[in-house]
Amino acid sequence: MRRPGYQRLDSQRSGHQRLRHPLTALLLALTLLTGCSYGDKPAKQVEVAVQGLYSGAVSADGRYGVVGSIQHGGSLWGLRSGERQFNWNHRKDGFSDLVAAAFSPEGDYAITAGQQDMVLWRVADGQSVGFWNAPAGILDVALSPGGDLALLGLENNTALYFDIKNGGLKHTLRHQGRVRSVDVSDDGDWALTGSDDNRARLWDLITGELVHSVEHGNGVNSVALSPNGQFAFSAGQLDKALIWRTGSGQVYQTLTTDESWVPQRISYTSARFSSNSDQLLTGTSSGLVQLWNVGDGTELRRWQMHKREQFRPTSASLYGLGFASGVYYAIASNGFVNQLK
Repeated sequence: MRRPGYQRLDSQRSGHQRLRHPLTALLLALTLLTGCSYGDKPAKQVEVAVQGLYSGAVSADGRYGVVGSIQHGGSLWGLRSGERQFNWNHRKDGFSDLVAAAFSPEGDYAITAGQQDMVLWRVADGQSVGFWNAPAGILDVALSPGGDLALLGLENNTALYFDIKNGGLKHTLRHQGRVRSVDVSDDGDWALTGSDDNRARLWDLITGELVHSVEHGNGVNSVALSPNGQFAFSAGQLDKALIWRTGSGQVYQTLTTDESWVPQRISYTSARFSSNSDQLLTGTSSGLVQLWNVGDGTELRRWQMHKREQFRPTSASLYGLGFASGVYYAIASNGFVNQLK
């Protein structure tokens, strides 16, 4: 497909007591604000980038992870072995700054995106299948089954759905703000988008029509669709996180980490439903991973990701999450893949 701008080539204390020392008050405030983020430690962590990451994604079966390193460009990793499989960059003579990545539902293909270009890769042999330019800055990407079509979330307030193997624009999904997060259903029939206009939207990819729109209190920066197609997850920046029904657009669960009377303002940066759609993994900008029961919205487990320096504010955002046999994987922006049990 050759067309203009589209060419082939991220207190108070009860009672009447007072806190008599400023340090005591400060420590209590910090405890109240951060206490909810504590969790179990990872069972294991593998360093994949010394200087950190721009992006990361985990395949649906938890076998592979793709990362965009700040220093060394893109690469595919075997998560079970912790070994690098292939180096993936968009040019032969240097490293690429990869801002987004995703796998096809069955894991045979992966897409990596620079600021305005993208490459489709075969996972089995690491070979590139196609190289394309986008008409605006890329913020997020997703692939349909078989890696046939790609959905791009763009800075120009649109999401584009196009044939990434052969060329040809299928749909332009228009928003009133930058499209920060996108997902495609496992059957390729639906798209979910999150935008700076404070809305998560469900789209029919057969017709390109809007099906449902769910409002948040802030820009939506994380979305995910369940494999069975019945549920959608969406979360706003420093705002509530919702599980809602794709059939009706009605909120099914409101996820919260509120404990006691202390309100929590959390930014969810990634999410992934389990293969049977009964559980949900979420990751935050503060390095917290939580496992949720979709049926009743309860939190089942939580983990705090590995830090480079334990006594400095070095928490990392979560870019990619995955379910595997008996374990979970989480790719963090500080350059570590965390294995959780």
